[in-house]
Amino acid sequence: MKKELIFIATLISIIFCINSCSKGSGGSNPAPADPCLGLSFKFAADVQPIVNTTCAISSNCHAAGSTNRGGPLTDYNKIFVKRSDIKFQIEAGLMPQSGSLSVDQKNKIICWINSGAPSN
Repeated sequence: MKKELIFIATLISIIFCINSCSKGSGGSNPAPADPCLGLSFKFAADVQPIVNTTCAISSNCHAAGSTNRGGPLTDYNKIFVKRSDIKFQIEAGLMPQSGSLSVDQKNKIICWINSGAPSN
């Protein structure tokens, strides 16, 4: 009987240790921080200058007369209509083809789109 109690106590202790180790110190992994949290970007001041210097630079890219997929990205209305595709292309690393956007520039465009792409 004494051996059975020691065996059961040992088994419970092992189960307790395994269970507490599998949960880790903080439970599940925390979600990554939202790069847009607390930030507000403006089209004219933040987004348009990036588009003008990296996207709408020639007709081979997205300047006036562009026949590329996405077409010209020369003003707010054209960019607003294409905002979902622009976000996808940037997040996937497909645009710009030169790969010349910094993380900060990517976040400005994506956060602006996430906030509803206001004309401001």
